[in-house]
Amino acid sequence: MKVIVLGAGLVGAPMSIDLNREDKFEVTVVDYSDIALNSLRVKCPELSIIQKDLSNPEEVTALVSDYDLVLNAVPGFMGFETAKAIIKAGKNCACIAFYEEDPFELDQLAIENNVTMIMDCGVYPGMGSALIMNVARKLDKVESVITYVGGLPEIREWPSEYKAVFSPIDVIEEYTRPARYIENGFEVVRPALSDPEYIFFPRIGTLEAFNTDGLRTLATTIDAPNLKEKTLRYPGHIEKMAILRELGFFSKEESIEIKGMKTSPLEMTAQVLFPNWKLKQGESDITIFQSIIEGTKDGQKMRYTIDMYDKYCPDTDVISMARTTGYTATLAIRMIDNGL
Repeated sequence: MKVIVLGAGLVGAPMSIDLNREDKFEVTVVDYSDIALNSLRVKCPELSIIQKDLSNPEEVTALVSDYDLVLNAVPGFMGFETAKAIIKAGKNCACIAFYEEDPFELDQLAIENNVTMIMDCGVYPGMGSALIMNVARKLDKVESVITYVGGLPEIREWPSEYKAVFSPIDVIEEYTRPARYIENGFEVVRPALSDPEYIFFPRIGTLEAFNTDGLRTLATTIDAPNLKEKTLRYPGHIEKMAILRELGFFSKEESIEIKGMKTSPLEMTAQVLFPNWKLKQGESDITIFQSIIEGTKDGQKMRYTIDMYDKYCPDTDVISMARTTGYTATLAIRMIDNGL
């Protein structure tokens, strides 16, 4: 079974190595970055490697046509068009890309091409969504679901007190994309970083939570009048990111000129922030997930809480976010292969 993984980043690389452990899979990894691919060659020489720019959807369609299964791990801004290109090739796929578009817009295209595509299959949305749906099926009526999730460095280091544990561009997207949720049966749109609250978690301490656009397909697939998702960070992070956003540092549109060269504020900011957000070799990260589901069963009020705490595994040198996101997606690939 030939599997192609599009993207060799923080999560894409561990997913490739995980799939390569099974003799039944012949795994090829594609990325544009020399650094990412060379690192992967050292960690897993058995993988087939292709260096290629994946920004052209037509070329993606041609590329994946020779494979049986596809794992879409490109950055969010490329994710939707890449997913569409994979469907046009008639290939079954698992997708972790965090894009802004509605995944259900691809439903008819997938039906026409007889394609199974599991979207948003990370830690949340993804694994967490499945756990929530499992609880929802036990209830006669779901009244509310509130989910808190975040990936953080285990040790806080000033000034950022944060490290990017998945695509840094997608991290910034969490601070700019309007958050959609369901309140009293109606869709509500709030600014990202809004409605802060402090929550205490054992083994970690107090974290701050804020609105992000992570509800995704759950807003459609679960029948409940109240659904919300919030991202977790160490206290103080909201204010830092809000200042950068409001000053225009995250703007994609406005063009600025530096020494005769034009760029966007976001591209400039990325060049400054990303090296400071990079995990050091062997640095431990943690992933926290909590979902509170309330509803009724046989006339009785019920409340379920799902908690997960995970951290970096030094034995395998795989960060927690790659474990919880990536292994959800590789499990999805195995499910598709088994006839899902």
